[in-house]
Amino acid sequence: MDHLMPFLRNQWTWAPLYLFLLLFFPLNFGRRGWIWCLGFLICFALADYGSASIIKPHFARLRPCNDPLLMNLYRDLVPCGSGYSFPSSHASNHFALGGFISLTIGRRYWWTVVLAMFWAASISFAQVYVGVHFPLDVLAGALFGFLISLPVAWAFQRWVGLYSQVSVSRTPPGGSL
Repeated sequence: MDHLMPFLRNQWTWAPLYLFLLLFFPLNFGRRGWIWCLGFLICFALADYGSASIIKPHFARLRPCNDPLLMNLYRDLVPCGSGYSFPSSHASNHFALGGFISLTIGRRYWWTVVLAMFWAASISFAQVYVGVHFPLDVLAGALFGFLISLPVAWAFQRWVGLYSQVSVSRTPPGGSL
């Protein structure tokens, strides 16, 4: 898995998926699709800013690959990075996006929940595998990211939603029960 994990955690690996989603939704849902894309990007922005600019500096936890006690155990699969470790921004970002996908289209297409959560979890696992995060870093990042997705998805579903609401009448047309 030494060849797969660096590829899996690379941000450019997933660029075609992001581009597909940002084209698919407007093309298939029009204005609602554009607003869905905005919600998707808001989830990413909030998760990334919150994890990297607010939480990480507060905890200032060294990455495993930068920790003097663990440096000899580190295998150089990817560049270590100079930033802090807690929480994982990769996990925060991908669980925010996966949560938004799951919460906005998962009721209609249940398999998107499975795919989105597997996708986010595999990227998070890759962070630990390559040695740039501790397991607690990715768990905290995953929780933070998913929590970010909840109000954004709720607001989207509440005021926009992708699927038109069809009212169901309990009385037959032109008569009573």
